[in-house]
Amino acid sequence: MSLGQTKAITDICLLVEDIDRTIDFYTHKLGYRIRRRAEGFVDFHSERVTLAAWELDHISRHCGVSNVRSPKQAHKACVAMELESAGEVDRLYAELSEKGVPFVGPPGDYVWNARCAYFHDPDGTLWELYAWTGAGPGDYHDTQE
Repeated sequence: MSLGQTKAITDICLLVEDIDRTIDFYTHKLGYRIRRRAEGFVDFHSERVTLAAWELDHISRHCGVSNVRSPKQAHKACVAMELESAGEVDRLYAELSEKGVPFVGPPGDYVWNARCAYFHDPDGTLWELYAWTGAGPGDYHDTQE
């Protein structure tokens, strides 16, 4: 059995340029509460999956990974949050826009049977707020054995 079939993803750690700027955005604009804070690192209280942020220079210094920054507007990941309804997507879009969260555009209905809205955090990480509409996600068929 493969890792993806036996273990659940438990954490998403965003690699960021400025931990204080990240904390400000996620606490004041998105309403997350800090669970743990250390030099160059923070994680937030969250349902099911832990959301964390780690400064690029800090992880590079301690773990030896590259601290090369991606060019602005280059997307390396999208963090998605499933909501209860299309109305909830619209409500959160209005609420977060009022707080200055930079959305790509207004919510829209997409061909994959979802209403979605997209925004960026201060490091350019793309976020998706979505709710299934109509038939929902539909059937997915694994073509690999």
